Amino acid sequence: MFDPDIAPSGTLIGLLQRGRGDGTLHALAAPRAEALAALHHCVLRDPRHDWQLENRSLYYARLYLELDGGLDAIEQHLFHPDDLVNTGEERTGLALSVLGHLAGYGREDALRLLRRYAATGGNWAWALDELALRDDDSALRGLCRPVLARFPRTPEGEAELAAAVRDAFEPHPWRLWADHPDEPECAARVRAAREQGSFDRWQRQMRPSGPRPGWSVAEVLDWAQQGLDQHPTQLRDAAAARCLVAVAGPEDRPAIVAAARTGPDGARSAALRYLAEQQDPRALDLIDAAATAPSETVVAAAVDSFERMRGTDAVARARAWARREDAVGRAAAAMLACRGGLQDAPLVLSALRRTVRAQGPNAPELWSLVDGAGRLAIECAAPVLRHIYRETSSSHLRGRAARALAATDPSFPAGFAVECLWDCEESTRELGARHAATGDTRVVERLRSLAADPAEEAQVQTAVRSRMGFGAEPDASAV
Repeated sequence: MFDPDIAPSGTLIGLLQRGRGDGTLHALAAPRAEALAALHHCVLRDPRHDWQLENRSLYYARLYLELDGGLDAIEQHLFHPDDLVNTGEERTGLALSVLGHLAGYGREDALRLLRRYAATGGNWAWALDELALRDDDSALRGLCRPVLARFPRTPEGEAELAAAVRDAFEPHPWRLWADHPDEPECAARVRAAREQGSFDRWQRQMRPSGPRPGWSVAEVLDWAQQGLDQHPTQLRDAAAARCLVAVAGPEDRPAIVAAARTGPDGARSAALRYLAEQQDPRALDLIDAAATAPSETVVAAAVDSFERMRGTDAVARARAWARREDAVGRAAAAMLACRGGLQDAPLVLSALRRTVRAQGPNAPELWSLVDGAGRLAIECAAPVLRHIYRETSSSHLRGRAARALAATDPSFPAGFAVECLWDCEESTRELGARHAATGDTRVVERLRSLAADPAEEAQVQTAVRSRMGFGAEPDASAV
C-alpha cells in the first residue's frame, strides 16, 4: 500500500492520477506538451493506493497512443541508477505494464525496451512476463542466457533459480528454455530448476511447517494467547477459532463463553470469533462488551466477529448500533448497507454522510455504504455519491459510486456514464457501455472504438455489443 500525493480532482494531473475518463478527455483537449508531462508524471510515480488492485496501465497506454507519446522518459526511469538498488515491483511495475500494452498495440520501441530491461533490469521478471504474452518465441529464446546469468552456479544460485521458475507468473519462456535446442547447457539448468521447484512444492504440502495447538479447548485458547505474547506478535485468534470448531463440544461452551467475557486478549479474541461463527445467543452481548475493551486486539476481533455474523438477530442488533460512532457502529451501518431492508435506508444514508464528513472520500468504510446506497436505491444519496465519484483517489471506489449513481441518479446516463466509457477500470467502462446515453456523438464513437480494440476486456465488449444490437450500428436514439 502507498500514500501517494494526489493532485486536486479539478486539475489535469489529478484526473489522470485517479484514472477518470475525464482525464483522457481533458488530456486530448490540452496542449500536447502539457498532457504528456502529466502522463509521464503518473506513469513514473505510481498514483495508486493499492497497485495490486487498481488498474491504470491500459488507460495510460491508450493515452500514449492518442498523444503519439515517446518513451524516452520511461527509458530513463527504468535504467536509472536507482534500479540497481531499488528492485521493488512498485517502482517500475506500472511503467513495464504500460510498455506491455503498447507492445500489444504494435509499438516496436516498447517491445525493444522490454527486451532490454528483461536482460539487464532489476524488475526483470515483470518484464519477462509482459514479453511472454506479446513477444515471439525466437526473441524469447534469445533472453535465455542473460536471464540465467543472474543466477550463479552455486547451491544458493540454483535454489534462487528454482524459486524463480516455480513462482513465474507466465511460465511460457521457461518452457521454451527448457527445450532450447541451441542452448543445451541452459536447457539442462532450467529443467533441473523446474524439477526442484516441483519437489519443493510437494515437500511443503507433505510436511507443513508452523506451530500447531493441542487438541483441547484449553490448549487451543492457550495457543492463541501464546501467539499474542510472542515477539514479534503472531495473531492466531482466527486460526484458533477454526480449531475450536473441530475440538469444542456442548460441554465446552461455558469455558468458551467465560474466555470471551474475561479471558486474556488472545484467548478472548479467539472465543469471540468462535461464538460469532456458531451464532451463539450470547455472542452479540459479548461483542458489545468487547467493543469498549482497552485492548485494540479485542476490539478488532469483536468488530470482525460481528461483521461475519448472519441471521436476523445480527441485523436487528445492527439497527440498534448503527448510530454509534465507534468501530462497531461503523460495522453495523455496513451490515445494514449489505443486508438491511428499505426501512434501513435512513440509517445507511446518515452513516454515508457522516463518514464522508469525518473521514473524506477515501475512507474504507465507504465501500459498503456506497454499495448499500445503490442497493437500496436511496435517491437523496446522489449528491454525496457524486462527490465521492469526483474526489476519491480509489478507482474501485469510484466504480462503486458509479454503480450506485446508476440506481439513484436520473442524470447518470447523460452525465457520469459518458465519462465512464474512458475510465481506467474495465468494470466501470462496462457500466458506461450499458448506461451512457448515445445521443452524445462521443458515445457512439467510443462504443465503436471499444468494440474494435483487441486489448479491451471481454466483459466490456459484450456490453458494447449488446448496446449495438449484436454487431449492428449503435442506435443513436437509445438511452
